[in-house]
Parts: sequence; structure tokens; C-alpha cells
Amino acid sequence: MNNELRMAVGSNLLILSSLVIVHLNFSCIRTLIMHVAVSTQCLPITNNNQACCATMAKGGSSYRISAAPVTIFVHLLAISISTLSLVWLIKFREGFAFNSRIKAKIFNLHPLLMILGFLLFSGEAIVVYKAIPANRKAQKIVHLILHFIALASGILGVYAVFKFHNEVHIPNMYTLHSWIGLSTISLFGLQWLLGFFTFFYPRAESTTRANMAPWHAFFGIVLFFMTIVTAETGLTQKFIFQGLLRSQEALMINFTGLLILLFGIFVGLSVILPRRNY
Repeated sequence: MNNELRMAVGSNLLILSSLVIVHLNFSCIRTLIMHVAVSTQCLPITNNNQACCATMAKGGSSYRISAAPVTIFVHLLAISISTLSLVWLIKFREGFAFNSRIKAKIFNLHPLLMILGFLLFSGEAIVVYKAIPANRKAQKIVHLILHFIALASGILGVYAVFKFHNEVHIPNMYTLHSWIGLSTISLFGLQWLLGFFTFFYPRAESTTRANMAPWHAFFGIVLFFMTIVTAETGLTQKFIFQGLLRSQEALMINFTGLLILLFGIFVGLSVILPRRNY
């Protein structure tokens, strides 16, 4: 009885700490929105803000907020998602392993690697250009390395789920989640290879790189949001397959999915904002 009581208390503490993390993230969102609102609003014409209003009236292209606070919030979201995912997989799903008599542990490597590895590292790789105060070459190297880690994690994550399905005799590739996921990881690998040979080694001609850069950035964002969609459909699929309703694990999965959505939104926001205030 004492052991059961201790386990119950420990479980509740983990849930409480996870909910505190979620609450802190929503508090950060509120603060960030207020900062944007105060920074971008155009007050009645006075001597102090006449220039601001004139600029906004001409084209509205002057941003009054930099990407810095957004990238900080992206990092906080990544930490929160990692924490919730680990609590979910360790506390509620028996942990993870490449080889185990408990086959669920093999499957658990899939969400672990796809969320903590593929999704979070690809998002962090995108915000590198706004988050790291370094020269362009150093930013490119970090961008390349983080995306390679994401790709390697994604490949291992796909291998883990195929291994699990084969060992428990479940058909492969029969859900929308699996279709989008395999398409995403395949296109992601192609994007990484094209980016490596075009921009890093041996590098294309300057005109070719200049023409390729906008398309590389565009398809990178598309693939990142495909990753978000894959993660959300995967969590929903797991929720349904486990028959979860109103439970602690259900809350854990739902909050994780909500934070993943916010992670995608704020990574996208960091892309369109300038690095510094004008």
C-alpha cells in the first residue's frame, strides 16, 4: 500500500509539473502578444509617433518587433514538448528500447525520435538564422548539422515503427499518418541532399545558388509543416488506438499536441520577422 501511495504521489507530481510547464508557456504567449500589440500599434498622431504612423500608412512594412523574443519562446516550447513527451513515454507507456520482450517499448522509440529528434531539431534548424548571433557561414553549418540530426532521428524513428509492426504482425502503411510521414521523411532527405550539394559542398555557381535559395527556403517551411501535421495525426491516432478518454494520459497527449502546434506557429513567425528592430 505504501508503494502504491508513493507511486500515486509521484505520478501526480509529474502531471502537476507538466501542467505548470504548459501554464508557463501560455503566460509567455500572453506576454509576447502584448509585446507585439504595444510595439506595432499606431497611436493617435503626435510629435512622437507621427513618423511611425506615416511609415505604416505608406506601406505598413515596418515591423516594430524582432524575431528574438519569438525564438526564445520557440526554445521554451521545445523544452516543454520534450518534457511532456518523456513523461508520457516513461510514466504511461513503459519506456523505450530497440529490443525488448515488451513490444510497446520498441514502438515508443517512434514518437520519441520523431518528436524530440525529427520535429524539434528541424524547427530549431530553421530558427538558427534568427537565434544565433554569428556570421552567415557559421549559421549555415549549424543549420546543416541540426537538419542532419533531424534526418537521422527520423530515419531511426521510421525503422523503429516498421520493426514493431513486423514483430507483432501488424500491416504497414495503411493510415493517413503513415502516408504523410513517409512522404515527409523522404522529401526531407532529398531536400537535405540538394541543399548540401548546392550550398555547402561542392557548391553550385553563385547565380544558381541565388535562384535556388528562395525555393530551398519555401520547401523547407512546407516540409516543416508537413512534419507538424504528421506529429498531430500520429498523436491522434495513438489516442484513438489506445481508447483514451478523460484520463491523465489523455491530457498529456492533448497538451503535447497543442504545444507542437504552437511550436510550428512560432517557428513560422520567426521566419517572417526581422532579426532586429528597424
